[in-house]
Amino acid sequence: MKVPFIDLNSQYKEIKREIKIPLDNLFRKSSYILGEDVKLLETEFASYCNAKYAVGLNSGTDALFLSLLSLGIKKGDEVIVPSFTFIATALAVSFAGAKPVFVDIDEKTYNIDPAKIKKAITKKTKAIIPVHLYGQSADMQPILKIAREYNLKVIEDACQAHGALYHGKKCGSIADIGCFSFYPTKNLGAFGDAGMVVTNDKKIYEKILVLRDCGRKGRYEHVIKGYNSRLDSIQAIILRAKLKRLDRWNKKRQINSRYYSALLKDEKNIILPKTSKNLSHIYHVYAVRVKNRDKVYDELRKRGIGVLIHYSKPLHLQKAYKELNYKKGDFPVAEKIAREILSLPMSPHLTKKEIMFVAQQLRQVLNGQ
Repeated sequence: MKVPFIDLNSQYKEIKREIKIPLDNLFRKSSYILGEDVKLLETEFASYCNAKYAVGLNSGTDALFLSLLSLGIKKGDEVIVPSFTFIATALAVSFAGAKPVFVDIDEKTYNIDPAKIKKAITKKTKAIIPVHLYGQSADMQPILKIAREYNLKVIEDACQAHGALYHGKKCGSIADIGCFSFYPTKNLGAFGDAGMVVTNDKKIYEKILVLRDCGRKGRYEHVIKGYNSRLDSIQAIILRAKLKRLDRWNKKRQINSRYYSALLKDEKNIILPKTSKNLSHIYHVYAVRVKNRDKVYDELRKRGIGVLIHYSKPLHLQKAYKELNYKKGDFPVAEKIAREILSLPMSPHLTKKEIMFVAQQLRQVLNGQ
């Protein structure tokens, strides 16, 4: 049996009929950029997140980047980010001209450790970007308390947390700005690159609207130097169809995660994911920890199981950020998790038979069979 990491084809089959007529109408009207479908998606996604405003963009990376610009982040500023995340979180800070300042993570949740944030704050610090990694919210209450104490802005990187909850609140609507990626493999994924910003601040909303469209307010009236970061109508149609199914798909992921955990709970050579109290984990990734991770990864791939590694090297050790002069040992928790983390196949269309096969093969590999 072969088990892919995610089954995108089954998602397509589920929405195929629903998107046919809207796509045909779009192709007939040829309104491809910032059309009515984009406006409808923005309204629907803002409502879903319990936020007042949403702005469709071309990627989650640009969602973070333009959010930083909307807050006035610039050269000479510092922004705190976790060391263990996808590099786009830090790249957005670099694109804005600011310096990313890395902080270690909590060993149980793999999210930024609030207890370690204060030590990273300087007079140059202007914002914090907590990442809701793998589909579980960062611990936002202490982060927001620190932000208020030091007059800092908070941008949620919710690119892996569409629909996840923190104390009953939707991720992305908790801080000043929430940023989402609709990369195809996300819980809410487009048929290409796409992203979204949500906020309750009208000034931020209006600033990002201008920033995403070449800095213009009229057709050829440009009030600032903006960017080309528009969400196209084709992706909006796809995402509107998937948004209706997001909660159901997230529940299926949660069911699949519980089945994995039940099958693997007695395995002594593995650490299973943990969900913090008062949170809902929507399992964008079902990540386990194992010793000899690289060997386990290679063997499972040989057996037809589409495991992945999110992420094999923390950001402070990436060559791209060598100028920051971090070294091995600076963030020991992030380094430890990077050596052990392994992502098992996960999607709402994953079957019990497939989960059982993956768990069986993983057990065998861990026990040298």
